[in-house]
Amino acid sequence: MINSQRSVRVSIAPLKRFLAEACELLRVPTESVTVSLVTNSMMARWNLQYRAKPAPTDVLSFAAGAETRRTINRAGRRSTPRIRSRRPGKASPQRHAVSGEDGPYLASYLGDVAIAPAVARQNARELGRTLDDEMKILILHGLLHLLGYDHETDHGQMERRERRLRRSLGLT
Repeated sequence: MINSQRSVRVSIAPLKRFLAEACELLRVPTESVTVSLVTNSMMARWNLQYRAKPAPTDVLSFAAGAETRRTINRAGRRSTPRIRSRRPGKASPQRHAVSGEDGPYLASYLGDVAIAPAVARQNARELGRTLDDEMKILILHGLLHLLGYDHETDHGQMERRERRLRRSLGLT
């Protein structure tokens, strides 16, 4: 988890624990996804570029292509650039590690989830939630998009899955 913003105080440790728990429930290696907390201006730029919407949003998912392979260094970090170069899309995950001459690889890196905590805080207030719960909901929502769910086209399939997962993870 990367915190690239400073406008909203966010407790990273509970979000990391939640990400690990959600990944385990979804049977996704934690290393196959990166969650980045970004500024409203960065989120607005990406939302305009990729969705033609001229305002920041709370969460965007940037799925890696099926051909994407990321080297994992000894510290468990990717050795390649983060969100900037990827475009939204569907992922075709294979969920196992393979060995390569340069070290361990993820057979498929799912992608990145970008969250704007300032937008999340505003949404949390409007929805009567804590910021912590809203951030967890956004992480889960972003993960589902990385797994190929699309609430704009799937006739409620993503919403139903997300609702069940929220209950399992103790979120309302």
